[in-house]
Amino acid sequence: MCGRYYNKRQKQEIAERMRVGKIFGEPYAPDYNVAPTTFQPIVRQDRDSGEREMVLARWGLVPFFAKSLGDFKGFSTFNARAESIATNATWREPFKRRRCLIPADGFYEWKALDDWKKGSRKQPYAISLKSGEPMAFAGFWDTWKEPKLAKTSVHIPDRWLQSFSIITTEANELMSTIHTRMPVIMAERDWARWLDRDADAPPPIDLLRPFDSEAMQAAPCNPSVGSVRNNGPEMLVCPAPDTVPLNSA
Repeated sequence: MCGRYYNKRQKQEIAERMRVGKIFGEPYAPDYNVAPTTFQPIVRQDRDSGEREMVLARWGLVPFFAKSLGDFKGFSTFNARAESIATNATWREPFKRRRCLIPADGFYEWKALDDWKKGSRKQPYAISLKSGEPMAFAGFWDTWKEPKLAKTSVHIPDRWLQSFSIITTEANELMSTIHTRMPVIMAERDWARWLDRDADAPPPIDLLRPFDSEAMQAAPCNPSVGSVRNNGPEMLVCPAPDTVPLNSA
């Protein structure tokens, strides 16, 4: 799974690295503790111009067919398993036509240090690329329109919500020592194919595979990252072992 990640870069730097032509206008600051239901940058292909654009979207997919926002609060749809992506009703259509890349400098995962059944202590790890380059998670997005309210004389403008999910796959050799799953990290050579919105082309399901473990690194980090209230560069720094709290995730 991938339930937390981090971005250390300003939006302009992200856009330049991912060769984005159009950037959202809202302010964005580096975020060292990205959590589901927050609004984060995603990169996708503009349907009309074909250029890449970067927009803000809510992490936790709300599919177009949802009858209410309460049906899909985002906590159960922040990840999508690669193995069922082509058949699951929630994932199937976005995977075909609305794929995106999610920029990140790394992600967090928790490793149980003791016997889980007896109430384990868990140590978070920050996983990144050895090269220092940012990652691009494979994902897809959807747009949901709030239904018009019936039996009311008060005019409420229609609202649109753009949201996304991160696709996960089985762990590679490095990640398997920490967790059984990991986000799909898309190699730069595959970005264009992944983002292509040609409805006649078969979906690139072959790209949904574990990333090369030799290109990745994992380091213990601050257990306080388990709380969404904590943020900042100190999330990447591991304190002394005797300060690691129990059940910090």
